[in-house]
Amino acid sequence: MDLVTDQDVREAFQTIKQAVTRTPLQHDRYLSEKYQANVLLKREDLQKVRSFKLRGAYYAIKRLSAEDLAKGVVCASAGNHAQGVAFTCHELKAQADIFMPVTTPQQKVGQVRFFGGDDVTIHLVGDTFDAAATAARQFTEENGKTFIDPFDDQAIIAGQGTLALEMMTDALQEGFKPDYVVCAIGGGGLISGVSSYVKNTEPSTKIIGVEPAGAASMQAAFDQGEPIELSEIEKFVDGAAVKKVGQQTYQHAKKQVDQLVAVDEGLVCSTILSLYGKQAIVAEPAGALSVAALELLKEEIKGKTVICVISGGNNDINRMAEIDERSLVYEGLKHYFVVNFPQRPGATKEFVQSVLGPEDDITRFEYTKKINRGTGPVLLGILLQNAADLDKLLTNLKKFDPQYIDLSQNKMLYSLLV
Repeated sequence: MDLVTDQDVREAFQTIKQAVTRTPLQHDRYLSEKYQANVLLKREDLQKVRSFKLRGAYYAIKRLSAEDLAKGVVCASAGNHAQGVAFTCHELKAQADIFMPVTTPQQKVGQVRFFGGDDVTIHLVGDTFDAAATAARQFTEENGKTFIDPFDDQAIIAGQGTLALEMMTDALQEGFKPDYVVCAIGGGGLISGVSSYVKNTEPSTKIIGVEPAGAASMQAAFDQGEPIELSEIEKFVDGAAVKKVGQQTYQHAKKQVDQLVAVDEGLVCSTILSLYGKQAIVAEPAGALSVAALELLKEEIKGKTVICVISGGNNDINRMAEIDERSLVYEGLKHYFVVNFPQRPGATKEFVQSVLGPEDDITRFEYTKKINRGTGPVLLGILLQNAADLDKLLTNLKKFDPQYIDLSQNKMLYSLLV
């Protein structure tokens, strides 16, 4: 299999440059000072559909013959590829059937409807991208349409690589030669396109791919020597929650990616909140992966020039409560326990006085089962002001109830109760 080249990317750029936004490459002062590096952000969250996915979708569809375009196209997506296909089909007056998981955030579903208008039919199928993709391919075969792959396609890869052409050109014009380029991996289309351009023009620049820890399908492919399907995945980072990377994207990554990093979903949440609070950047979970990885790479990147690709900004505001919760748990500030409480007046006051520190707060107090005994199990959520106070809290809890359950140590109970 021939890999995409920098010339392929240049050809794609000439085709799509009038249709896409040339997004800025911005120096980030906060991240640069925090990590003692020159950190630049490629702002694909400012793309027309708030994601890089428009690039590959537009190029792949634009290359179709008039006959194939008239038959209509089909795609499967976790949301962003769908928006790129919807935007393109509306521009070209073509029909599209778009398959997305039932779990796709409503913000993304709404944006697909907005960009596609009457030219798009949406099908919500299955709980994961992979289930939606299976249904989409079957629909394509049954109806004689053209399937626009979200990542495992040469045109898609070349189209995504156009953002690397822009950012490397801009960086060099500003006098920066990037030491590292960091970007997210879902199915692998983005990193395949980025690495194809960068490694063919600035081979000394290191390419680092970032996956969510709960869906590290490219790492699994590296370990196995070929793409394999993960038995289950954590769906929170929906834009990168793919069970199996593509065969073509695996070949590109295996040859051109220098390092893979897996980022905890909690760290992704903390990064989303930090980007919003400190830089006023709205990043979706997959879009924040590259910046989250800096925390794991901080010793390696000191004194270096690093480009992080903010790959998307389609974050559903309704998810912010969950994002805040996951961040607090990851930072060691939010904890959940099942504690046996004496069923008598004054028990709660005794708990507050003997167990909690002066700045600790109860965020949840719920009897899991009221029983006619001397004690009853209570689900407790406790918020600390300082993660270092946890040891003292656990010591006090042990005195109050030697049989208490720390739900962070029991994922099944955590999922059931919290």
